[in-house]
Amino acid sequence: MKQYQKMVKLVAIGKMRDRFFDAKCQEFLTRLQGYGKCETVILPDSDIAGEGKAILRELDRDKGAMVIALTEEGKEFTTGEFSAFLGGIDRKIVFIIGGPFGLAPEVKQRADKLCALSRMTFTHEMARMIFLEQLYRALNLLNGGAYHH
Repeated sequence: MKQYQKMVKLVAIGKMRDRFFDAKCQEFLTRLQGYGKCETVILPDSDIAGEGKAILRELDRDKGAMVIALTEEGKEFTTGEFSAFLGGIDRKIVFIIGGPFGLAPEVKQRADKLCALSRMTFTHEMARMIFLEQLYRALNLLNGGAYHH
């Protein structure tokens, strides 16, 4: 079976204030290291325009990467579909999670793909934790693991 190693970068707005969510995020970030290089960049809270500018500056560091923005109007995937989607990407992937007010329109326009965790609204801390769990689950499946019951 082909081993899928991915270069993944998560760009997120705001520090985790809830220790539980932070601990779970760190757990999944550690697990993700088994599937390739996983980098996290946390940008400071600001207004949506300021956050947008900071995200775009960060994206300039990753020319040629596949940029995926998490936003409620994005495409929803099942876990299996998300895993297959990731398997088809042959370059570095940069995921973006906005702050409490979402993402600036120019960030969404810059993204190659818009994805949604759900049509429901989560706090940005919950969204980060849920996303990292799903990313781990998808990469685990892609590599023949059984982390899907």
